[in-house]
Amino acid sequence: MSDQPVLHVKGRVLVGPQDVRDELWVVGGRVSYDRPTGARDVRTVQGWALPGLVDAHCHVGLDAHGPVDAETAEKQALTDREAGTLLMRDAGSPSDTRWIDDRADLPKIIRAGRHIARTRRYIRNYAWEIEPDDLVAYVAQEARRGDGWVKLVGDWIDREVGDLSPCWPREAVEAAIAEAHRLGARVTAHCFAENSLRDLVESGIDCVEHATGLTEDLIPLFAERGVAIVPTLVNIATFPQLAAGGESKFPNWSAHMRRLHERRYDTVRSAYDAGIPVFVGTDAGGSLPHGLVAAEVAELVTAGIPPIEALAATSWSARAWLGRPGLEEGAPADLVVYDADPRVEVGVLAAPRRVVLNGTVVE
Repeated sequence: MSDQPVLHVKGRVLVGPQDVRDELWVVGGRVSYDRPTGARDVRTVQGWALPGLVDAHCHVGLDAHGPVDAETAEKQALTDREAGTLLMRDAGSPSDTRWIDDRADLPKIIRAGRHIARTRRYIRNYAWEIEPDDLVAYVAQEARRGDGWVKLVGDWIDREVGDLSPCWPREAVEAAIAEAHRLGARVTAHCFAENSLRDLVESGIDCVEHATGLTEDLIPLFAERGVAIVPTLVNIATFPQLAAGGESKFPNWSAHMRRLHERRYDTVRSAYDAGIPVFVGTDAGGSLPHGLVAAEVAELVTAGIPPIEALAATSWSARAWLGRPGLEEGAPADLVVYDADPRVEVGVLAAPRRVVLNGTVVE
């Protein structure tokens, strides 16, 4: 038996939405449903246990101005850990955060490499800024650097047009996505507007971030192709403020952003009703703070997604989508314990009783 203390989790263990067990054991940092023999140093934690929460869109090592130092990145990761987020898909960062993988006390990260954007068509200091002829090469580079994901900037404000417009011609997107898939990586894209989506989906993209531009004619296409969305509603809440800031210079863009904001809940609910996979992401690390996963789950519920499905979007379903285990036998013991059933009231996610990472109680 490992020298690591044995942890006994009692109460209700939510292995799945309906798979509820009375207890689990953590032995050697891993989940077991068999009572260990000869255990002498046993700590008991009681409550409602859930797999460690997932933030499928965040940015560790990034702030509003660009890359940050390791100390700041560590604080970001710790803030997420305190909120119960133990698995993150980093949807684009210029910082090298591989050192986090060596820290058993920090959440696990699935990286999408660095954003790939069109020249002068994204936030300064964030992305590789390139032209379409270089897209395939940069996608290949980031596919090799990341953890099975690549992040494109699909649309952004075009100052000559004065509104959101697609960043890439279709033939460039098709070739780039094909190359990523050849290398075993999935592709996602930042998209606010409507007019970039069809080309991306028909070119084989795997996921769309924000997806505020989903319309009735596009929703069946997403559903048919199985393209997931990560709405980041806590970020979309900032659209009115952004629109006000650009009103005098880009009135068409400002009006467009307000329209996208006004129909955000209808967009998400329509996507869910059509069978489009929806996952929790906060977009923390740019202009937003970390630790917002509970707020994003609550936003999905406000949009009309049933609470248990919103919960799944940050736990069981999200982990399966990202190819990471939950509370299966032998899995790393990453779990969060609450005072009440989060399937009934998702608000309890904002107040974890205990956070267990790699078998150690860290909060």
